[in-house]
Amino acid sequence: MIEVHNISKSFGDRNILNGVSFVFEQGKCNLIIGESGSGKTVFCKCMVGLLKTDGGTVLYNNRNFTSMDFYERKEIRKEIGMLFQGGALFDSMTVEENIIFPLSMFTNKSLEEKRDRANFCLSRVNLPNAASLYPSELSGGMKKRVAIARAIAVEPKYLFCDEPNSGLDPRTSIVIDELIKEITYEYNITTVVITHDMNSVLEIGDNIAFLYKGNILWKGNKEEILHTGKNELIDFVYATKFLKEFRKKIVK
Repeated sequence: MIEVHNISKSFGDRNILNGVSFVFEQGKCNLIIGESGSGKTVFCKCMVGLLKTDGGTVLYNNRNFTSMDFYERKEIRKEIGMLFQGGALFDSMTVEENIIFPLSMFTNKSLEEKRDRANFCLSRVNLPNAASLYPSELSGGMKKRVAIARAIAVEPKYLFCDEPNSGLDPRTSIVIDELIKEITYEYNITTVVITHDMNSVLEIGDNIAFLYKGNILWKGNKEEILHTGKNELIDFVYATKFLKEFRKKIVK
């Protein structure tokens, strides 16, 4: 579980986060949603220590991450898996070498053990024969699956996913959503997903925070979000003509 209490962050005179609080639950897909510029990415970077907060606390299973020094934070980071928006694979490395990379940074496993772990993770994301390929030989969906395999290689307690479906077609997006959900439930991970994709929200949104102008305006789950009374959230959820027509049917 990750608890965030009264996080604030500004850049000069511009306030990005205004005392944000939220509990990210273990074994669930926790989503941070909102329009572009609402503060989603800054919120996430504050949670993992890539940005220093102006105020507030972040607790990882009751451990105060914000008060830790560099070396103490490194121990927490060993428990975190990251899925970046573009996949962020190293082009000069094979798929296997990409997955081994965090294992070399954060574990003392032998090369054979690291290879075994890499190939297990590839099998888990349904890419058992991709170890010797390079990122340039992969499709967009395959790159995302390799990135997920790399993120879970260190057996994380916490998994952060930044726009996991960015640039993917709808069918592949569903595959990635299902994979994230399966891994979350199977390994009882606290998963945090930044997204503006309503298909993802309705598919995996166990616990959702809606950020609006640096504030959490609404909290709930994928069932509750379809019946919200918040006008700002309604505009976000029913942004397309199809969804607006769908809303008319369910509120009758």
